[in-house]
Amino acid sequence: MNERYSRQTLFSPIGEAGQKKIRDKHVLLLGEGALGTGNAEALVRAGIGRLTVIDRDYVEWSNLQRQQLYSEQDAEDRIPKAVAAKQRLSEVNRDVLVDAYVMDATPSEMERLLDGVDLMIDATDNIDARMMMNDLSQKYQIPWIYGACVSSYGISYTILPGETPCLNCLLDQVPRGGMTCDTVGIISPVVQMVVAHQTIEAMKILVEDWSAVNRKLISFDLWQNQHTSINVSRMKNESCPSCGDHPTYPFLEYSHQMKTAVLCGRDSVQIRPSSNRKWSLEEVAETLAKQEGDLEQNPYLVSFTTENRRMVLFQDGRALIHGTQDKTEAKTLYHRYFG
Repeated sequence: MNERYSRQTLFSPIGEAGQKKIRDKHVLLLGEGALGTGNAEALVRAGIGRLTVIDRDYVEWSNLQRQQLYSEQDAEDRIPKAVAAKQRLSEVNRDVLVDAYVMDATPSEMERLLDGVDLMIDATDNIDARMMMNDLSQKYQIPWIYGACVSSYGISYTILPGETPCLNCLLDQVPRGGMTCDTVGIISPVVQMVVAHQTIEAMKILVEDWSAVNRKLISFDLWQNQHTSINVSRMKNESCPSCGDHPTYPFLEYSHQMKTAVLCGRDSVQIRPSSNRKWSLEEVAETLAKQEGDLEQNPYLVSFTTENRRMVLFQDGRALIHGTQDKTEAKTLYHRYFG
């Protein structure tokens, strides 16, 4: 085992003492898509003691271009991502304890899994899950690392409870829907770049080198050769309901969670987003027009049909997913096509 991590321990900021700290730590990773598989493999190869992975989806052929843990056989058999990830990670490093959960993460489920967790890493595909992670981080004083990517654009930010602004403080700086990997595509180098930012910050936190942690918001567009690093320290809001002087953790409350309901007598699921905002149906339709499927639009809604599923989006973000009674599938389709 000493030989296994020898090149890592030769790096003086880690050393033998840091390697022991990594071995003693527990990381929770929400999402096992592109960012999730990259972070998971890096942490397991680095010798993390325990890794909890959570994902509600299964492996598809379109995942193989950028989601590095999965094989063609996984896609052919539609293996749940968490299950396939655990199998591959166990082959990479059998000494790491990997807990895998195939589920749609909710605040109550997440709280049940947080005991002993030292760090959370965001690898999700939607703002609702990220805001939930943000409030859990503040409530339980667990650092977490935000990350997102689409097209050739990526973003990452490390949140230290009690020190840095939280994601709720920075909402105006964070992209909120409209583009997804399924509507505008993504190239694998941008995934690798976000993973690199997330993983290096994770390692700093795991070895407790707090002075080295990057507290700036990082964003970049690899295709356009753009890179920005923003000092957001002044954006910490004392009245923030998530991290302020009197926190209420609103995104752990039922009223701030996405609502799903199977419509009585119909093969359909209704979805209501956690926050009301007026959507630009023209922009949604313009993005969906590039996809394979039937698109219809009027002043009140956009309808898109693909693979025997019809999705109808209204201006307030409410959607009807026709052709299924599976709430998890409906939420996956919603985030896949509407962000």
